[in-house]
Amino acid sequence: MRRLAMIVAVLLVAAGCTAAGEGRASVVVTTNILGDITRTIVGDQAEVTVLMKPNADPHSFGISAQQAAAVERAGLIVYNGLGLEEGMLRNVSAAEESGVPTLAVGERVNPISYAAGRPDPHFWTDPGRVRDAVSLIAEQITAQVPGVDAAAIRANADRYRGEIDSLDTTMSTRFAEIPPERRKLVTNHHVFGYLAQRFGFEVIGAVIPGGTTLASPSAADLKSLADAVRAAGVPAIFADSSQPDRLARVLADQAGLHVVVTPLFSESLSEPGQGAATYLEMMRANTESIATSLNRP
Repeated sequence: MRRLAMIVAVLLVAAGCTAAGEGRASVVVTTNILGDITRTIVGDQAEVTVLMKPNADPHSFGISAQQAAAVERAGLIVYNGLGLEEGMLRNVSAAEESGVPTLAVGERVNPISYAAGRPDPHFWTDPGRVRDAVSLIAEQITAQVPGVDAAAIRANADRYRGEIDSLDTTMSTRFAEIPPERRKLVTNHHVFGYLAQRFGFEVIGAVIPGGTTLASPSAADLKSLADAVRAAGVPAIFADSSQPDRLARVLADQAGLHVVVTPLFSESLSEPGQGAATYLEMMRANTESIATSLNRP
């Protein structure tokens, strides 16, 4: 009986070590945009768990108890930072305090600020910053996640940076077809500041003030923005495809102009077949939608 108990104890210890090893060899990613980028870099070198589901709102999504446990066991947590994941930052902070390595990507790609001085978390709308993010993520994976082939990670990252360079060229070429006086953006909330800076657009304003979808516009906010839209003569307002565009339509009505409300994939990837299953697909779709809408007669 004593011998059997010893065997069981040894097996339990071994199983615990294996589970811990497996946990430390995993990468947990908060948002699905960063999740797609990270999976492309990791390839088959480690398990990647993405917490945010397709078509979700990164400002408000929460996680299950099982996902919270995965966060605590992660070998590396990759998250956006800059206040984006408002519903789960406490989970990331708790894991970090317990010793789990974390990478706040947005904080390390030269972030810009809103007019109020708060950092803008939506860096992925600039492919140049995503190219930098790929290097950061690859570096942290090779440093923090045991058992990965560093050469394979670097090769995946190099290949992906080449695809991002191609995307950047495509966006530059397509946006160059928009007359400078039409390169003006009105969105349902502030999300395209990085794209505007990179490609020479002017952000007229946003229906929802600030950088979060959890805020609400006042009547004065809507009137002020409607006046700006009317003065700028923009032909389109852009609304997130995963958010209701009612407010954008109210603004279009208040502006007293014929303004089209065009959906964009701004903060979340879609399900496969819905137009934005990957970061590259999302950005190409948005580029086409913006160029088509702003070139409309």
